[in-house]
Parts: sequence; C-alpha cells; structure tokens
Amino acid sequence: MSYQVLARKWRPRDFGSLVGQEHVVRALRHALEHKRLHHAYLFTGTRGVGKTTLARILAKCLNCETGITPQPCNKCSACVEIDAGRFVDLLEVDAATNTKVDEMRQLLETAQYAPTRGRFKVYVIDEVHQLSGHAFNAMLKTLEEPPEHMKFILATTDPQKIPVTVLSRCLQFNLKQMPREAIVGHLAGVLDKENIQYEPEALSLLARAAAGSMRDALSLLDQAIAHGGGKVSAAAVGDMLGAIDQSHLVRLLEALAAGDAAGAVKVADEMQARSLSFDTALADLASLLLQVALAQSLAGSVDDARARELATRIDPESVQLYYQIALQGREDLPLAPDEHAGFVMTVLRMLAFRPEGAVKGVALPAAAKPAAQGSKAGAWPELVQQLPVTGAARELARNAELKQRDGSSFELVVPKAKAYLAERSYVDKLKAALEQHLGVAVSVKVGLGEVAGGSVASLESGEREARRAAAAQAVSSDGFVQDLVSMFDGKVVDSTIREDRK
Repeated sequence: MSYQVLARKWRPRDFGSLVGQEHVVRALRHALEHKRLHHAYLFTGTRGVGKTTLARILAKCLNCETGITPQPCNKCSACVEIDAGRFVDLLEVDAATNTKVDEMRQLLETAQYAPTRGRFKVYVIDEVHQLSGHAFNAMLKTLEEPPEHMKFILATTDPQKIPVTVLSRCLQFNLKQMPREAIVGHLAGVLDKENIQYEPEALSLLARAAAGSMRDALSLLDQAIAHGGGKVSAAAVGDMLGAIDQSHLVRLLEALAAGDAAGAVKVADEMQARSLSFDTALADLASLLLQVALAQSLAGSVDDARARELATRIDPESVQLYYQIALQGREDLPLAPDEHAGFVMTVLRMLAFRPEGAVKGVALPAAAKPAAQGSKAGAWPELVQQLPVTGAARELARNAELKQRDGSSFELVVPKAKAYLAERSYVDKLKAALEQHLGVAVSVKVGLGEVAGGSVASLESGEREARRAAAAQAVSSDGFVQDLVSMFDGKVVDSTIREDRK
C-alpha cells in the first residue's frame, strides 16, 4: 500500500475534527440545523487554513443520505465518494487554470440540469479571484437566479479582487490563521495516533515555521519524520528548518547596544557558516525585540530572563527602531545580492539610524570621566546609560550633571539654556527611573547653574567633535585630496566632513 501524506490522511472529515475555525463552524452548524441554506458561500483566508476542506465538509452535510445535517455520517455512498473526490455532483474547479469566460460558460451550462446522485449539485471554485472579468460576469447571472438544486462554494486568498456584485450575493466567512497552540495540539494528536515519538519543543518550531497554515504544518511534519529517521526531535527539526539559536540574537543585540559593528557582523558570519536562515533570523529578532519592549513597558509581564536583561541595556527608542528595521529587512531580503548581504545591511542600518546617544555602555573618555560620588553607584554618566527612562526625562538625565550625592539623595544641575527640563513632571519620572534601577527610594533635586561639561550629552558632544576633527585632519593630510586642492585651486570645507563611525 502506498504511503499517504499526513496532510491528506488526517484531513478533517467533519466539523468536529476541524481545528481553529470555531466561529465559522458554529455559524454553519446553526444554518444547517435550521435548514437556512444560502445558494452561495465564500470562504476567505490564507493558504492552508481549511477553505477547501470546509467546502467538502459542507458538500457532505448537504448531500449526506441521512438528510441535510451538520453531522454527516461519513459512511453513506455520498460521503465516501465526496471524501474520495469522485462524487459526480461535486464539481471542484481551480480558477487559476480555468480563468476564461468560455470555460466558465461551459461549466455553468450543466447547472440547469438536476443532480445525478445527490440532493444538490455543488460547485467548488478555488482561488476564484483569478477569474477574468468576463468569467465573473458569466457566473453572475447564475448567482442572481440560481436553480434550487445548485450551491456555489467559492474560496479565495484575495477577496479584494472579487467584484462587489459577486461578493454581495455570497454568504462570506473569513477563516483565520491557525494559532500556534492549535497547530501544536493537532500535530501532537496526529503523532500519538501514528505512534511516533516526538519532543514538544520540536512541535513548537514546526508550528512557528508553518505561519498559521495547518496544511504547511503537516507537510513540515512529514519532512521532519523523514529527517529524524522516524522520530521528531527539537535538534533535528531545528537543523531541518535552519532554526536560529537565540544566543545568536542575544549576542547580536548586545553588539548593537554597544555600537559594536564588528561584533554584529561577526554574529552574522557565524550564522552564515551554519547555513542558518536569515529570513527566520529577522523574524526571530523581531519577536525578541517585542519581548524586550514588553519588558520595558509592562514590568513583570515577560518571563524570558534574556529579554529582561536586554531591556535594561537598550533604550526604548532603539528597540522600536530595531523592530521596524527588522521587519523592513525581511521585505528587502529577496532583493539583496544574497541573504547574508541583506542581513548584514539590515544590521548596519540599525547602527546607522540609532537615536543619538542611545548606545548603552559607550566608553567615556578617561580624562572626561568624573569621579564617582558616593559608595554605591559610580559616575553619573555611567548611571544615566543604565536608566529605564525615555522622552524629556531622559533628556534631563543626559543634560544634567551630578552636583552632589549623599546616599540616595541626588542633587543635579542643568544649564540655564535647558531650564525647561527642570519641570516637576520630568524630575518625577527621573526619580522613578532611579528608584526602579537602584531598588531603593531616592530624592532628586534639580537646579539651574553653570556646568563643567560632565553630563552625558556634553561628553558625547566632545567625542563627536574629536572624531570630526580627526576626520578633518585625515582628509586634509590625504595626498589625493591635496592634489585636488592644488589642481583646482579648491579648499576643503570642514563642515561637510563626517567623523568615522566605525
């Protein structure tokens, strides 16, 4: 006996075995129970969520020899033949290959004839949105005046392309993507019935890769069984899918937080050496950044210790930016010279567009570092880099200098030009951030006065100016530049020179 793939072997045969579409099943059950039957149904949704399966189940409900029922017997000749795909009064048409008006007219000519075997003649048209405009017009006349013995069941992944005149004559049901938990549960049930050993973590990887499609999940499960030699282990599935070890992504975010381009590219190179999927990497990176953002916004809502640690090292603005760039990077990946190049460029884009001053753990010039005040925290600039604070309160922390600290009491000073930062609400937010970070109650006093250049903003400005000056010196001393200046009687405009960001 030939092997039957799992997606076909375990295809649901009635509403009770259909997973994840309870809202549609409930409505159809009620309609069948009360014999409130529509002449045209439209099932919409992404691939593999059960549109065609639902159409066949509905065809059985309408033609079961026990009568119109929400629970077909699955034993009568009509049910058996529909399951086998040979029921004479069930016509399944793929609109992707039958788009022309002549083909549709030829199909609809048979609609006037009564069913040969069943109660209803059922037309299932898959990917109906691919029909031509003339083909839709040909179908529209039948939809307007349908014979009593005829039912249309249309399925599509793109309902926006269906004419409104057709949509208005159909009872529409939107099938949702399968939740990961539902996919994992269904896969576990299938493996239990097949007597195949598996690891729960492996099923989670398969569910994530299936992206809401139960059919894709079962196809991947078939592949995983073959890949694992009859067993489904997390290691084998991860290897099959090119799954990303989360430690790679954590190291990548740590490099981004430190502004370490070389370290970030090194992680990408390691991933390439292991033939890992960079598309999956960007998807997983976005998921990790979501956990980091939740840890920053909703304290205690995230169990992942790595995400909580990263939440203290990357400022919220950068997290949001990295997330957006990761999503865009996935869209750009097919256009890149190769996936590795596309991934590296995405990472470098994160570094290039990060908010100014957002890099955590930035090395402050030794000469510029002020002495630590008090015995429990270190220098104020270093403390500011670690605070979970955003917006104006963050600007207050960056532009303030520590005048004096006595235990948990902080006395800060900001320049008069930044007097607006001393507003009470900003001070309160800074106070709350200090308390969250230090774990003790603190008091914060902010005054206006002269500053000595020891704030984070001043130190970073000094670093930028030093880099720009070094870049200007390097350009001016370059032999090629000197030749150009001499040949064209030109001059170097210092304001156009950018410092080296490496």
